[in-house]
Amino acid sequence: MPDDADVIVVGTGLAGLVAAAELAEAGKKTIILDQEPEQSLGGQAFWSFGGLFLVDSPEQRRMRIRDSHDLALEDWLGTAAFDRPEDFWPRRWAEAYIGFAAGEKRSWLIERGIKFFPVVGWAERGGGNAVGPGNSVPRFHITWGTGPGVLEPFVQRVREAESQGLIRFKFRHRVNELLRAGAVVTGVRGDILAPSDVERGRKSSRDISGDFELKAQAVIVASGGIGANHELVRKNWPQRLGAPPRRMISGVPDHVDGRMLAITEEAGGRVINRDRMWHYVEGIKNWAPLWTGHGIRILPGPSSLWLDARGKRLPVPLYPGFDTLGTLSHIMATGFDYSWFILTKKIIQKEFALSGSEQNPDLTGKSWRQVLGRATSGIPGPVKAFMEKGEDFIVEPDLPALVARMNALAGGEPLLELAQVEREIRARDRQLDNPFSKDMQITALRGARAYLGDKLIRMARPHKMLDPANGPLIAVRLNILTRKTLGGLQTDLDSRVLDADGQPVEGLYAVGEVSGFGGGGMHGYAALEGTFLGGCIFSGRSAGRAARTVG
Repeated sequence: MPDDADVIVVGTGLAGLVAAAELAEAGKKTIILDQEPEQSLGGQAFWSFGGLFLVDSPEQRRMRIRDSHDLALEDWLGTAAFDRPEDFWPRRWAEAYIGFAAGEKRSWLIERGIKFFPVVGWAERGGGNAVGPGNSVPRFHITWGTGPGVLEPFVQRVREAESQGLIRFKFRHRVNELLRAGAVVTGVRGDILAPSDVERGRKSSRDISGDFELKAQAVIVASGGIGANHELVRKNWPQRLGAPPRRMISGVPDHVDGRMLAITEEAGGRVINRDRMWHYVEGIKNWAPLWTGHGIRILPGPSSLWLDARGKRLPVPLYPGFDTLGTLSHIMATGFDYSWFILTKKIIQKEFALSGSEQNPDLTGKSWRQVLGRATSGIPGPVKAFMEKGEDFIVEPDLPALVARMNALAGGEPLLELAQVEREIRARDRQLDNPFSKDMQITALRGARAYLGDKLIRMARPHKMLDPANGPLIAVRLNILTRKTLGGLQTDLDSRVLDADGQPVEGLYAVGEVSGFGGGGMHGYAALEGTFLGGCIFSGRSAGRAARTVG
């Protein structure tokens, strides 16, 4: 019997679409499967902020940022902290990705129609020594159009290939098994799920209406990670990050369930670095949720005062936007799974952004008028909506009322003492009386304002929080927000899945989050931001080009 296609791609997220586009350019016939309905085309990338990690870009140079391949590699390796024998391929992927990000990545994306917002963001600043974790310089390039803008050129290409008969989509096809002839992967078998017209992002049914079996000369697994499967997150939770949170919210839709990891493992693939994962500590519950436990991440500027559940200030250098997993480890060591920001109206109107395409209609809609309005019209509309409707936001004119409501929101025994919180804030405010300070966060604020991008649009002028002229005061309860799987299926630089002996499983490839964005974990223990979408693009491109040789 002839094969149904040259290649089968499992997953219609960004990595799968990039791989399919590369295959179509070579004239390969491809079937793309997904357990979700067609309206979910694009997967998690659709909901993203669209940040991409670039090195020594024109955008950076216009902002007077001096970056280089060597500096970026030093930052990456200091953050990844590779230390395991199985990190051979992850490190090779990291080195290759830095070369891509400092080389052809930008021009390759621009050739496909992607454009970038001119101000470069500075995420994961680190705050330690020069060889430690963090970005030494701003590298977070926001795509004009956010996540949908990243997807657009690849969706367009696969749709064109579909019209030419090179690509067939099969939505509501859930893979349960990878077929093998001896040691060679030859196709997939699974369930046909009942049609679903649910809105993108909402949980679709798992009712079965039939089954299927498809054959091909190669299978590319592009199924994503485990972020919505809290049971699996807790099972793989690393001891170095403390006990797993009792309560988490989800930064990804329900279908991000991790099923294909075990299925691919059963077919001979090797999963490594299961305990490496990326979860945010600035999560807030969405007041208009789509998926189960729907959370949004605050993208904070560095000025908010960060307190633990008992009102104690987080230690150096755990400031907003500096070290995500270091902060997560500290918070979990407190015995609680939440923390607090305290800030002012002046801070929130300049420094708060919300991650995600739907929370940034100006950038997503490519509207310069709305972008300029964000910079000049006070608190951004999406942020204001959370202030008014989100359960994690508290706004009060004075500190006693604020602390009382913080205790009420947390419930149970009142953990916050007004005197303790007031002492932390007043001590911080006193450090602003001079142009120098022993408070390292104040020093960091002044240093950050030396970067033009932060000074113009991302940072409030340092001010005293308890001065009524800067109010009202705002408190935000911050939850643990699940997001990315950093480990995964081990792959070589052609995205071929490797077995337990380190040999390629013939006919099998893996891309995107299911492969740890390359190699089984090219980020190591932690990531530099703007590298998740880029990892999907890079690994998808590698697999698509390698799989062109089949047949």
